[in-house]
Amino acid sequence: MPLDWSTTSHVQSSGGVKVLIYGNSGYGKTALCATAPAPLILSAEAGLLVLNKKNLEKLYGVGNPSITYEIPVLKISCVADLTDALNWILTDPAAQQFQTICLDSITEIAEVVLSNAKKLVKDPRQAYGELIEKMENTIRAFRDIPGKNVYMSAKIEAYKDEFTGVTTFGPSMPGKKLGPSLPYFFDEVLRLGVNKTPQGEPYRFVQTAADFQNIAKDRSGALDAIEPPHLAHIFAKIRQAS
Repeated sequence: MPLDWSTTSHVQSSGGVKVLIYGNSGYGKTALCATAPAPLILSAEAGLLVLNKKNLEKLYGVGNPSITYEIPVLKISCVADLTDALNWILTDPAAQQFQTICLDSITEIAEVVLSNAKKLVKDPRQAYGELIEKMENTIRAFRDIPGKNVYMSAKIEAYKDEFTGVTTFGPSMPGKKLGPSLPYFFDEVLRLGVNKTPQGEPYRFVQTAADFQNIAKDRSGALDAIEPPHLAHIFAKIRQAS
């Protein structure tokens, strides 16, 4: 079999941008889907109400042409739904209209997988083992979708180091192992935060570099330490650097 040669720049430009963003509930992780180019949402949550036009206009301004107000949604209630969605995205010509696949949120989807696994086994520990295997395979499969941007959102969780006592914050997943391992699957791990201006007005931001409290990384080297909460903007900067 002949060797399959390519170049790093070709792989980067043809693969799409893959990003994991975590943050507190209510900070607008779901609303970020509306800022992605031609998005499709895979959701296990009931929190899509934030994508209503009034809320999006409050966050991004009235008449913002970079915002998508009507986004198709595939509801995920079991592992089979994820498999079917992935196969459809990979094989159906109708999926070509979507440039960004949004899993909102990967935390909720993992909880659905865990709930179904618990129903099939007597020992809950076995269910957690199945969760780790299934979710790792699922995350890799969606991350590696060719030619598509992939955005996965996650809840936030505090992790305390047993030896140093230092607490850091990162993406949350059910169980003790999956959450801490999640950042290793992505080159772009970002935190969605909220701060206030000197005048006391709240604003949202995306943190791209780790500090002593929060996990974050930008392996593209294209992003500033703080970026606006807009996926198309972030994707464009990363693509320009490749």
